Amino acid sequence: MTNLNSNRVEQVAREDLVMFINACLACTGQKEFYDDAYGQRVSIDFLHDYILGNYRLLYARTLAAGINHFNQAQIILKLLATGKDTIPEHRQEEGALIAHALNSLPPQRAWGVLQQLRQRKINNRRSRAIARDYLSMRRDMSFDAVKYRAKVRAIATHAHLKLQGELGTFLFRNWKQKSYSTQLFEQFRQAHYSAEAIYNLPFTIAEGFAVKHKVPRDVFLSRIQQQMTLGEKLRLQGAAERNETDINVDFGLLPLTKLALYILSLPWHIRQQQRDILHQALERSARLALKKAPLKLGKVAAVLDCSYSSSGSSEKRRRPLGIAMAAHYLLQAAAQEYQAFWTVPVEDSLQVNARGQTDLATPLLAALATGAELIIIISDGCENDPPNGAAEVLRVYRNKLDPMRRTSIIHCNPVFNSDDFSLRTLSPAVPTVGLRDAEDLPTMLNFARFAEGSAPLSELETYLAQRVEQFLTASSLTCTSFRVDC
Repeated sequence: MTNLNSNRVEQVAREDLVMFINACLACTGQKEFYDDAYGQRVSIDFLHDYILGNYRLLYARTLAAGINHFNQAQIILKLLATGKDTIPEHRQEEGALIAHALNSLPPQRAWGVLQQLRQRKINNRRSRAIARDYLSMRRDMSFDAVKYRAKVRAIATHAHLKLQGELGTFLFRNWKQKSYSTQLFEQFRQAHYSAEAIYNLPFTIAEGFAVKHKVPRDVFLSRIQQQMTLGEKLRLQGAAERNETDINVDFGLLPLTKLALYILSLPWHIRQQQRDILHQALERSARLALKKAPLKLGKVAAVLDCSYSSSGSSEKRRRPLGIAMAAHYLLQAAAQEYQAFWTVPVEDSLQVNARGQTDLATPLLAALATGAELIIIISDGCENDPPNGAAEVLRVYRNKLDPMRRTSIIHCNPVFNSDDFSLRTLSPAVPTVGLRDAEDLPTMLNFARFAEGSAPLSELETYLAQRVEQFLTASSLTCTSFRVDC
């Protein structure tokens, strides 16, 4: 009886952790096609509190599991708010994970996390140390002070930070002083009086000064390009066209999923006219993604959902479809043999659109007929034409045609289901994993064995421990690099 109880406890723990990690891979707290933002946030917040309260060490180690930025931020905040509950022997690892995860976030998200410490009134010794060390690790603090001035000032006040050099003067005293020796601070001061000086500032700051100095939009966009990030250039393509201005973007350097979403936002005729350019950019971006996370596959088939629900929501416009398109190019680059089957057949994947009902059974049968070693299904799991059609195909295939599981079948779901705190599955016969970006596919394929349910809790714990080791040694920032007082 004792062994049975112990086994059941381990099974529940493994199921809880798999469910949580899957949720952290897909959920961003935003509105989805079938769920509103409030339900998403309530559900994911409950999951965070439940896992934190029952599995604190594994909760912290989830930071290294490849989860999305939204959930990394939530874990950092919740760990910092409850530092007194940390077991002494885990404090160093937890502090290093928090510090490294914060440094790994995009700057705007990291500064936002630190600002939330003030909003949530988290002001313990460790949170102040984390804020202090984050500032000290920034490569160009003067740039951050200009671009995120209000946030940096709020954080420095909340954490009682001692700022070196002209940083404190710039943030708190008076930027109108006669001059600064820090070049960017001086350019910021001059920009209040000179339209010419604004072109040396970060784009988001310069944009406000351009309005103040009444600089024509087309002139401003053409001259500020060297200060734009790739994301800003992409976001302003439409505005540039309206102002008859060219903004040069190397599309092949964009992250694969972001590039796919941009292409899907273009009108059909533009995609057709620039087909070769966009196709080559997607292929190049896929190759770059595979350099960062190598993935070598044999014979692969993909079942890709382009039904109307893949159009996403007002907050995540066309995201499920964009992930499917990006995954198509990634798998094509990683596999020796590859075939794609869309729910609504298309001759060219660049021309795909979100339309029609969700028929996964038909493309799944076609994928199985290819004899592929690996079949990847990318869908939100809301099958309705016919309902449960793919589930029945998978049941028969696993039970009658492939009981030895020679063909690996994995369902990747980009949408979190807030109703039951998990991802909608297609069938118990195949594992379902969350997928935020197509670039995460290598990590997700490795994680799929835990979602399948055959791996024990000990193997999952070992996997997370290995991910932590890789996470903390991925750069020169190791546990000993952080001066975190725990």
